[in-house]
Amino acid sequence: MGQPRPLANLFSVEMWERFSFYGMQGILAIYMYFAVTQGGLGIDEHIALGVVGAYGGSVYLFSIIGALVSDRLLGPEKTLFGSAVMIMAGHIALALVPGVVGLMMGLLLVGVGSGGLKSTAATLVGSLYTRDDPRRDAGFSIYYMGVNIGGLFGPLVTGLAEQTWGFHLGFGLAAIGMAIGLAQYVLTRKGLPASVHRVPDPLPRSQYPLWGALAAGSIALVVVLAMTGVLNAGNLADVVVALSVIGAIVIFAVLLTSKKVDADERSRVIAFIPMFIGTSAFFALFQQQFTVITLYSDTRLDRVLSFPLLGDWEMPISWAQSFNPFFIIVLAPLFAALWTKLGTRQPVTPTKFGIGIILMGAAFLLFLPMASVAAVPVLWIGLIMLVATLGELSLSPVGLSLSTKLAPRAFPVMMMALYNLSVALGTALSGSLAGFYSADAEVAYFGTLGAVTIGIGVVMLAISRPVHRAMRGVR
Repeated sequence: MGQPRPLANLFSVEMWERFSFYGMQGILAIYMYFAVTQGGLGIDEHIALGVVGAYGGSVYLFSIIGALVSDRLLGPEKTLFGSAVMIMAGHIALALVPGVVGLMMGLLLVGVGSGGLKSTAATLVGSLYTRDDPRRDAGFSIYYMGVNIGGLFGPLVTGLAEQTWGFHLGFGLAAIGMAIGLAQYVLTRKGLPASVHRVPDPLPRSQYPLWGALAAGSIALVVVLAMTGVLNAGNLADVVVALSVIGAIVIFAVLLTSKKVDADERSRVIAFIPMFIGTSAFFALFQQQFTVITLYSDTRLDRVLSFPLLGDWEMPISWAQSFNPFFIIVLAPLFAALWTKLGTRQPVTPTKFGIGIILMGAAFLLFLPMASVAAVPVLWIGLIMLVATLGELSLSPVGLSLSTKLAPRAFPVMMMALYNLSVALGTALSGSLAGFYSADAEVAYFGTLGAVTIGIGVVMLAISRPVHRAMRGVR
């Protein structure tokens, strides 16, 4: 495809990491709210969905830690490697340690590790291109397709294993997938550019004690809040929402006030603000495939499939989550080819964002015709996820690419952390919003969220020209 060879290596390691991540997340909600007699933990449904949203948001929130470690201590390549090891350890904990203890250990390790990997993997992809390389957006779309190959097969494999043999085997298969990805990365990491081994902004050794004390104090504060009940499963999603907003404000302030950022770079950071808001709105709906749509799949879908001669078979709940990555695999090459063919004539990034947000809102409105149907056909969820995927391909891979293009030279990974924070905010909101969902209130729930999101997309289209001008030559 005319892309740099190391893209294949990063494509592969991210594919296996996403296999493990989405394989685990595909069965996470039902593991928590299924009764103990069904192999679950017996947690209240809405609390379980809130925890899933909070966990998904914290993965992106932890990308701040990954960005700091990468920019100031280890560099992006070593940070990615260490993060992958933590992810594998987390899946092993979920597979082998029973009960809530195993859940907490596993989610913490996978959350921190995935945050570090997310804040560095796209940076490594961006290092393969110059800022004005016309292959850049196409390369990110190809890389994004690798993400979704893992996302397709993860829920299929772990969902089938869970339904047939139980949750812990499903988590174990996620651990095996991550081990394969890690082994592949070890064998191919030497082919990456030398720049990924450099620490962009080394932390002076004199500041090590200060930062160590801050880290220890933060951990101690979380422990105290959890032990006193201030931080609990019921409010975890709201806490992650608040932390995401605070983290974004802090990083924007650092980038806009730093003397290492020149006038053009500062203008580009300002241009990213409306796209940060738009991305958060998009993912507040899109990430509900792991919260509300999981519950919808369990309680509202007719998942019984009939086969000639073989009879009826009930599809695993998590398989509904594979529609999105399937459509990505089919459509991502078409989008990559489209952007490559259009070249400089393709829509500017703010316009792509607006289109993506509108499509996501429209996908939620498609729930409305099925509100009075007792058993919703599985293919209807497929149609909804097709529209959502068209929106995702207009926004998400372009957003990844944009973050590396708008990033100040002194803070390459920090800008990626900002993008991940926008996803953290949206993902955590998907958990908070899940508390308002019920089968009796589907019309109000899906209709309101769909209409508000379409409105945000229309605003993004209206301001696309001034935002593009503020990007100072970046498309």
